[in-house]
Amino acid sequence: MVGTAVRKAVVLVSGGMDSAVTLALAREQGHAVHALSVAYGQRHDSELQAAQRVAALLGAVEHKVVAVDLRSIGGSALTADIDVPVDAPHVAGSGRIPITYVPARNTIMLSIALGWAEVLGDADIWCGVNAVDYSGYPDCRPEFIDAFQALAKLATKAGVEGARIAVHAPLMHLGKADIAREGQRLGVDFAATVSCYQADAEGRACGHCDACLLRAEGFARAGLADPTRYR
Repeated sequence: MVGTAVRKAVVLVSGGMDSAVTLALAREQGHAVHALSVAYGQRHDSELQAAQRVAALLGAVEHKVVAVDLRSIGGSALTADIDVPVDAPHVAGSGRIPITYVPARNTIMLSIALGWAEVLGDADIWCGVNAVDYSGYPDCRPEFIDAFQALAKLATKAGVEGARIAVHAPLMHLGKADIAREGQRLGVDFAATVSCYQADAEGRACGHCDACLLRAEGFARAGLADPTRYR
């Protein structure tokens, strides 16, 4: 009997808790995971070390790091000499986009993932974007993922020839507490992840930026111990 081919998944892995859970979900569904991280000039590059740990711990077939110099255009507290806001209220739903938003970052990352998925063949894209407990970034919304899905169909040889490259965002409508619980169910070691916007070289978190506050609130609401290492 001929077995069914395992479909590949290109999973964007930042090193944070959301992308770790996304990778684990893709593995749970039986996909051969090809983990992709982007070194875009972020100030918190210890997240790339975390991404490598996560990919190894969760059984990725391979882990690729692609470099793109977004620091050369700046425009964000993560890619320019601008202070990261601390102890500030979340702005999701306020109509204000914080200075930690990196212009075009998710568009660029998904585009690289799209290229790799097309080269691999028989592959989908998975990403951990979330529009519930998040910082209000425009490229984390369902509308953005839907638009990129349409682009994938139009802009690739695979799409033009009838092969579908689907874009999966399984955490889109989950709060951070639900993500923490899902990660626990899947056996994700959150201690291996780094979420902080200004983590030090050892991956220790500041505890005060928006990413740290959202993460801490998520573990607290889930009733789970927070394994984050703080400075």
